[in-house]
Amino acid sequence: MCPALKAHRINIALCIFHGALAVFLLILLPALLLPVDAAWGWLLLPWVLISNGWWALIHESLHGVLHPDPGGNLRWGRIQGVLFGAPYELLRGGHLLHHAFSRDERDRTEVFTPGPRGQAAVRLAYYFRLLGGLHLFEVAGGLVELLPRPIIRRVARALARDDNVVEALAARLQAPHTFRRYRTDAAAIALLHALAFALYGAHAWMLLLALAGRGLLVSLLDNAFHYGTPLGQRRHARNLAAPPVLGGLILNFNLHGSHHLRPGLPWWRLGEFHRAAGHPVDGALVPAVLAQLAGPIPLGDPRLQAAPSPGHGAKPG
Repeated sequence: MCPALKAHRINIALCIFHGALAVFLLILLPALLLPVDAAWGWLLLPWVLISNGWWALIHESLHGVLHPDPGGNLRWGRIQGVLFGAPYELLRGGHLLHHAFSRDERDRTEVFTPGPRGQAAVRLAYYFRLLGGLHLFEVAGGLVELLPRPIIRRVARALARDDNVVEALAARLQAPHTFRRYRTDAAAIALLHALAFALYGAHAWMLLLALAGRGLLVSLLDNAFHYGTPLGQRRHARNLAAPPVLGGLILNFNLHGSHHLRPGLPWWRLGEFHRAAGHPVDGALVPAVLAQLAGPIPLGDPRLQAAPSPGHGAKPG
């Protein structure tokens, strides 16, 4: 069996696994097991712990490499997005804009410009995003899409600033076919999760904690590969060492520097490209994630101006 066919079969098997697990934990667990014994709620914990692996699988679809057929890639991606709780088109638009604007004024999460805005406000906004706010914005973006279209435009205008991608993302999502898929998926997410919370009933706090845990893990990992890296280097990101089990769980997402150089490479080819290109490893994954807790970085900090390591930002061979 050729490697590509094998990898695509693994992708579909992972989609089925994550999809079936989500349906079980959102619907069947509260309907059949929790009424018997609330201890079954502990099954939500491993679901939380594999959140970044699920996001990495969706990430493959965002780049069009989850499935060899574009239609299949879109369908599987949308199904995963609905079960994950964030509309696929919102995730795809936001992530592709991240690649387009990485480390410029619109996409430098931890960087702030010293000025009239108080340090306390800057730190509060930073830690809110880091500790779950990013995923909360993705979920809220789906709820906003259920509002009348004129209100959606007003919300987008109110949130758009020179230092974020809201304006570009809103323009992308307003395209007719994209908007239709976005609104359909947002409605499916709202209905599915409303049903789930209704079934959990008095145990709804368990589901709420699980979703908050997912938001925390997804948000924590998001900018770890860019924290304190040079500005103006759109294709620069860190490659971080991870134990084999963790690297496999997140589908080589830790090789983020190599991914930014070749974003169209599927996960199963990324390691080979990384080794062949001789890209450096910039520390370990877990310490890099924890390093973000040091807080936001002021514009002008030497870390933001240093030249990138050899192999970063260079054109791939």
